[in-house]
Amino acid sequence: MPELPEVESIARQFRQGFAEVPSLIGMHIHHAQVNWQRSLVTPSKDEFSKRINQQEILSIYRRGKFLAFQLSEDTLLFHLRMSGDLVIRPEYDQELRHVRLELALDQGYWLYFVDPRKFGRVWLVSQPEQVFAHLGPEPFDPFLTPEVFFHSLHKVKRQIKPLLLDQSFMAGLGNIYTDEALYRAGIHPLKLSNQLTLEQTERLLNAIREVLKEGIEANGASIDWVYRGGEFQNHFQVYQRDGEMCARCGTIIARIRVGQRSTHFCPSCQKLNE
Repeated sequence: MPELPEVESIARQFRQGFAEVPSLIGMHIHHAQVNWQRSLVTPSKDEFSKRINQQEILSIYRRGKFLAFQLSEDTLLFHLRMSGDLVIRPEYDQELRHVRLELALDQGYWLYFVDPRKFGRVWLVSQPEQVFAHLGPEPFDPFLTPEVFFHSLHKVKRQIKPLLLDQSFMAGLGNIYTDEALYRAGIHPLKLSNQLTLEQTERLLNAIREVLKEGIEANGASIDWVYRGGEFQNHFQVYQRDGEMCARCGTIIARIRVGQRSTHFCPSCQKLNE
């Protein structure tokens, strides 16, 4: 599933343009076709096609793992989940498979929501804050100071790995960047959140921001057949490196299951009792 850096990279590409594709900012939507009803959360299929017609794309941004197109009247939201992707073509592509939604834009361009596993979702809403209401703060929020983060961690008593994956606690983190941040901070993934010291909390917050920033600069990570646009996979220190030696200490990287998610860490650099 694309995480914060991958979604931010997609938003940036569509804002700025890439390869032979111009920026989508300022383009209008001339036609919409919903090919699989369950991809669309709201509104109805017929209302969606009617409402979005002729709206202009004013801005493109990210909130958590959501990709948002601010239109002239509404906001179009995508959550890519397991296999969703946005594909743009300079003309209509009849050969493209697994298209759940298609949008005709200016200059003959077509924007497709492709989702083989059908887990991704789309919203067209007037108030995106209603969809975002459950999301926690952004990792780069300037109001998220080490002291505020420390207070949030100590309000609950949860293992730190699944807590960081909880989008209502912090928006945007997934399995990759959580494992990498915990490793950089030297914190065991099973450590209880209310046991972290202020110094550990500051170290963790800095590690989260550093690894996300590096991920964005690398256009995210290419780790499966869905998202292939990034290079951050070349900089993994623990994620999917189980059985290899830790670059710091030489200990073999371990993998365990935490909250039904594969978790990678160094047993020496990330001791549970520290």
